[in-house]
Amino acid sequence: MSILSEFREFAVKVSRIFGGLDFSNWFSMLGTPPPGYSGPMTYEALTKAGVPLLAYGNVITVALNFVILAFIIFLMVKQINRMRGVTPPPPPPENVQLLREIRDALKK
Repeated sequence: MSILSEFREFAVKVSRIFGGLDFSNWFSMLGTPPPGYSGPMTYEALTKAGVPLLAYGNVITVALNFVILAFIIFLMVKQINRMRGVTPPPPPPENVQLLREIRDALKK
C-alpha cells in the first residue's frame, strides 16, 4: 500500500472525527458596495460597510493547514506503529526446542 493511499484513508478518518473543516468563516464579495460608499476596498472596511464577502484566502489556509497537520499526525502514528510492531517473537516452548535438538542430532 502506498503512502499516499494510506494518508488518504487516515485523513478521511481524522476528518470524520473532527467533523471536517470549519466552513463558518468563508465570505465573498457577492455584491457591490453600498451606494455612496467611498472608503477603501479592503476586507475590514467592506465588512464594516455590510458587504457580503468571501475571503478565499481563508479557505485555502484552512484546507492547507488541515492537510499539513493531518500529514504530520499520520507520520507520527505510522512511526509509533512501526516501533510497536518490532517485538521479537516469543521463544518456542521447551519441548519443541528439545525435539529440534533431537532431530538435528539424528541428522548427523
